[in-house]
Amino acid sequence: MAIEVLPATGRFNDFAEVVGVKKPGGGGCWCMSYRDSRVSNAERPKYMARECETSPGPGVLVYVDGEVAGWCSVAPRSTYRRLMNSRTIPFLDERDAWSIVCFVVRAGYRKQGLMHHLLDGAVEHARAHGAEVVEGYPAETGGDRIEVISGYVGTTDLFEAHGFERAAETSAHAGHRVRWIMRREL
Repeated sequence: MAIEVLPATGRFNDFAEVVGVKKPGGGGCWCMSYRDSRVSNAERPKYMARECETSPGPGVLVYVDGEVAGWCSVAPRSTYRRLMNSRTIPFLDERDAWSIVCFVVRAGYRKQGLMHHLLDGAVEHARAHGAEVVEGYPAETGGDRIEVISGYVGTTDLFEAHGFERAAETSAHAGHRVRWIMRREL
């Protein structure tokens, strides 16, 4: 099994395959929840197409044997409107940390460890674009599984396995579980 993580820049169709809405007229996140949820459902694909055309792009994609299998949103915190205005996820310092806010792995590719590859790829993408620090906001699971609907933020165990350290507990929750600010200096 050949696994490759690549920036989403220039790969909108692959991004849309992972996070896009398949049902005509259907609503969906399109990975806009943190960026700017004011953008209407109909305008979200165009917004993200523009993001995928511009460097550094909105995140990274993982491919398995050449097929797009997953997505990780990573960009400077200042590009995420919801984080800039968050009452539950505080700023730790004045640096514009790169934020990892979501993971999506397509059905059929789950339980193969792809979130690990996506997290490593997100860190390398941030490093390649000059990030000083990367942070994520995963849920504390105590080693238990988290349901798919809440698992998009990742887990503290996942982030710790990749060199991130707990920086602060937040008042945010995912699946009724506390979320932490996890940081990795680059």
